[in-house]
This record gives sequence, C-alpha cells and structure tokens, in this order.
Amino acid sequence: MSDGAGFQGVPPTTLADLLGRGQVMDGGIRPLWGPVPRVAGPAFTVRCPAGDNLMLHAAIHRAEPGSVVVVESGDLDYALAGGNVCAVAQRRGIAAFVLDGVIRDLGEVREMGFPVFARGVVPFPGAKAVAGPLGVPVRVGGVEVHAGDVVVADEEGVVVVPAARRERVLADARAKLAAEAGESLDAWEAAHRARIDKILAEQGFED
Repeated sequence: MSDGAGFQGVPPTTLADLLGRGQVMDGGIRPLWGPVPRVAGPAFTVRCPAGDNLMLHAAIHRAEPGSVVVVESGDLDYALAGGNVCAVAQRRGIAAFVLDGVIRDLGEVREMGFPVFARGVVPFPGAKAVAGPLGVPVRVGGVEVHAGDVVVADEEGVVVVPAARRERVLADARAKLAAEAGESLDAWEAAHRARIDKILAEQGFED
C-alpha cells in the first residue's frame, strides 16, 4: 500500500489505542476550522527555521497528490502559509497541512475547505530566505515523522503510523472496529463496569 487511502475509515482514536501515546501529536496541533473532514495520507516532510517559510512554499509544488504536508517550524510568531498557498496546495491535490506552527488568512482557508491542523493563527508572514532539504525526518507535535509515514487526522487529533507498520496496523484497526461494531452498548457497559470494579477492589476502594 503506497498511500493512506485505507486509513480514511479509521478514526485517530482507534489508531491511538493500537499505537500508543508516542505516535499521537499533542493537543496543540488541532484543526483550525470545523467540522473538518478526516484526512489520511503519506507524510511529505518539511523543516522550516524560525521566521522562515521558504521550504513549505517549495513543498506545495513538489508533494504528490494525496500527501499530507507535515512541517516542523522554528517558532509561532510568523505565519508559515496563507490563503494562496493553501489554495495552490488544494488545487494540486494535497490532502492537508499539519504544521507545528501558525498560518494566516484563516477565513480564506476555512471558506475553501482546506484542512489545516496547526497551533494557531498570526497575521504576519515569515520570510523566504533559507533553503534546505525536503523529505527529512521532522518532529511535529512531539512525534517524529518520516516521509511516507501515514498521517491520520480529524477533530480528535493527529496520529502518525510508521510506514513499516502500516499494513499490520491497518489490519489490526479494521479488526478492532469490526469487533466494536458488533458489541452492544449493554455488553460494553457490563464489561466496563466489571473491569473498573476489579481495579477499584484491587486498590482497596469501598463504596
């Protein structure tokens, strides 16, 4: 599987349960408008130094359609992108931006419906001066992301599936979802109550 298409039907919550905390970006990386659709695609990784956004602007012309552009940024004081950059990315088929930084022109971005997961908004743009390699490992929201890892994001958060594990994780996720779909709320409640009561009893809790 060369892309994230199979993950479109898998919630980040399911993937988080399977992968653990280390593959889940922190809560500061969140959708900047809503309701945002779930996005899933291979990471196209970018690193931008503080105050500079040149390589993100380069990336929108180089990322393959369906990619999620994932950017490690050096600061929260200068916008990495604005409305035109997001419009071009959308027109080229890029699935979303996931930015450890901020953007501007949020109204335009929301109106065009381009998914952006980031730390916020600031009206001042960054410079375009520092060239660097694309496709390098980056750290975004506390998670190390490599080019080709599958990024799944929606209003619940952003999860990164390592490329080497994606087929196994997808199979496990589908099995987990199928099992959950076949369980009634009554059955879940009974099992949950039993599990919680067991933990409480082991710790000496009494009603």
